[in-house]
Amino acid sequence: MIRVLFVCLGNICRSPMAEAVFRHRVLEEGLVEKIEVDSAGTALWHSGKPPHEGTRNKLDEVGISYDGMTARQIRQDDFDRFQYVIVMDEDNLSNLRAEYDIPDHVVVKKLLDFLEDNPEKNVPDPYYTGDFQETYELVTAATEALLREIIDKNE
Repeated sequence: MIRVLFVCLGNICRSPMAEAVFRHRVLEEGLVEKIEVDSAGTALWHSGKPPHEGTRNKLDEVGISYDGMTARQIRQDDFDRFQYVIVMDEDNLSNLRAEYDIPDHVVVKKLLDFLEDNPEKNVPDPYYTGDFQETYELVTAATEALLREIIDKNE
C-alpha cells in the first residue's frame, strides 16, 4: 500500500482540498486498494473541524466528496506510516524539518514541485487570499502529476 499525506498549516483549506482531489482521482483510476490518502496540519488550531467553507464550496461545485474529513495535526508516527508527505508551501516544509525526525525513505516535497515549469513554488493559502479557485487549479494539476509519478514508479 502506498500512503500519501498532504500537509498545510491548519488542515482546513489546502491539504484537505488536495486530499479530496487526489482521493477522487485514485478512485477514478481504480487504485483505492493500492493508494491511501490523508491530510494533516502543522498546527492544531482546527483539529476536529471539517474543511473550511470555501474548500467545501469549491469541492461541492466540482462534485468531489470530502465526507468524513476532519482536521488533525501531523504526528511523528505519520512518518512511519506514509511514504509521501506532501506540503503546500516552504513554511510547512521548514516546520516539518524543524519539528520532526524524518526517515530517509519518506518523500517530503512541496506539492508544486511535481509541476514542471510552474512559476508558483507554493500553493497560496485561500484562508488568507480568499481565492479557492486558484488553489483548486494548482492542487488539481499538481496532484495529477503526483499520481502519474506514483503510478509510473509502481508499474
